[in-house]
Amino acid sequence: MDPAPDYGAETYRGHGRLEGRIALITGADSGIGRAVALAFAREGAHIAFTYLPEEKTDALESKAAINEAGVDCLPIAADLSEPTTCEDVIQKTVERFGRIDILVNNAAFQGEATDDVSELTPGRVEQTLRVNVLAPFVLVRACLPHMGPGGSIINVSSIQAYDPSSPILDYATSKGALVTFTKGLAQSLIERGIRVNSVAPGPVWTPLVIQSFSPEKNAHFGENSPMGRPAQPAELAPPFVFLASDESRYVNGEILGVTGGRLLA
Repeated sequence: MDPAPDYGAETYRGHGRLEGRIALITGADSGIGRAVALAFAREGAHIAFTYLPEEKTDALESKAAINEAGVDCLPIAADLSEPTTCEDVIQKTVERFGRIDILVNNAAFQGEATDDVSELTPGRVEQTLRVNVLAPFVLVRACLPHMGPGGSIINVSSIQAYDPSSPILDYATSKGALVTFTKGLAQSLIERGIRVNSVAPGPVWTPLVIQSFSPEKNAHFGENSPMGRPAQPAELAPPFVFLASDESRYVNGEILGVTGGRLLA
């Protein structure tokens, strides 16, 4: 990518807000996930993260950055479209760390932008929903026996849930589902002392963008933001730290927009 995304390697400074916590972050080999994993590590959390098997090189880069913070790191190759794989991810994390304190459902599938809704085949829509919606359901279900009071679940929704783009309508629909999932799950789990919130990014400069849109569109990506540019992944990390830490202990069921000024409603 040109320019390369900023993951916060040179700028993020931790303050011990997640000291000793165990965090599982899906899709942390690049993009928002890598920036969040790096920030969590510098806040003192031990990290497990998933990545697609074909993204091993990127995953090793993420692991190296996390290890520099002096915490333990477990990369897990996983295709989250398969429910049994999601359950296996939880098992491997618990085998390594004994519990899970923070679950970040970040991994997502976003297909190539289409010219017409008729190009959204049933197979593509199913793939989108399996990764973006079914996987978070399965991961949460498998995680709950290993998450106690004070736990935090953070789902990654999107401005697309509120202002959908027709070329990626399947992706936008899945992000709308995650908003509903977050609000309903928050009411269900608060009795256990577990909070559920969501971060809804606007345009962010990540590999997901490059693979979905044409070079011409990417050259102007994010210019429709009130700030006139896309966010860098490093600019998304602090809201995740806030929602994962005790600083947000009275925040539950919220959708935190990080959109550069675009309205969620």
